Amino acid sequence: MLIGEVARRSGVSTRMLRHYDSLGLVRPTGRTVGGYREYSPEDIRRIFHVEGLRSLGLSLREIGRALDDPGFTPSALVGDLIRKTGERLNREQELLDRLRSVDAAGPTGWREVLHIVELLHGLGSPYAARRQQAILAPAEDVLPPAELLAAAVLAESDPNVAGSLRWALARSEGNAVDGLASGLRSGDAELRRRAIRALAELPEATGALAGALTDQDPAVRRYAALALGARGVTMAVPELIRTVVEGPNDVEAAEFLGGLAEDAIWADRIMAALTAEFAAHPGDPAVRTRLTQALAEMPGTLALDLLRQLAHDDERAVALLASALVRAVEERSAADR
Repeated sequence: MLIGEVARRSGVSTRMLRHYDSLGLVRPTGRTVGGYREYSPEDIRRIFHVEGLRSLGLSLREIGRALDDPGFTPSALVGDLIRKTGERLNREQELLDRLRSVDAAGPTGWREVLHIVELLHGLGSPYAARRQQAILAPAEDVLPPAELLAAAVLAESDPNVAGSLRWALARSEGNAVDGLASGLRSGDAELRRRAIRALAELPEATGALAGALTDQDPAVRRYAALALGARGVTMAVPELIRTVVEGPNDVEAAEFLGGLAEDAIWADRIMAALTAEFAAHPGDPAVRTRLTQALAEMPGTLALDLLRQLAHDDERAVALLASALVRAVEERSAADR
């Protein structure tokens, strides 16, 4: 079969077939009377073998060795190809992610594109100081896109850089809630904690915060409850009570419970819940002390009766604290008359 026909049937150009011949990779076994290359069926099979190995990413030199060396074992070469292909795919995925970040930011000019690229480059640095510098030194009049910062928050492990990212995110333009909320669906508890701490600083994230109250991780629930308590959202009350009982952040939780207890309906519910926790922890001085301290945050004389009872508590530290709080509440009430 002449070279033109081989090219047509194999899909390999005549130029490439001549190149294979010059390298000794596929040499036609025959010549016509006029001196034209003539390929045998075995030659054509070898062409398809060459093309198959090329599709795996082998170089022509590696292909020649694979086809002609009887002692050749492919395992090491294939393993190396897997490694190199993985590295290439990672680079291409990074490029794709970067392009999507630029596109999501909706830049209106090349100046914005260049700023976003510069920010992406800085956020991709292995050095925390460089990442933080990229966040805190934005270009004038160009706000970093919220979507980009949200993704960076979820990926950031350094606490200082993460704090800077949350600060920038709260001042950015765009929709950060959806990106952060996706982090709440992660199976990684640490990633969910990063997401909830960032959502806590976004006024528009109340819905996502409410959904996190049922998270399996106590820290995620606690962050959500504290953020909702600060916003006066009463559905956070059970988790705020639990935070008072278990700590940490019991002081903050008690403060928010006091604010929510300004509502007469919720005042009774909160007091009932706190009273029940005293009954549930009769021999735990640490828990009873935290609960007693929380009573100091209740408005008016709401907690006075319970404090008077606790002034005679078997735990001396609790009794002393309750006695001091009774005096403080009575003095406060007298001053308000």
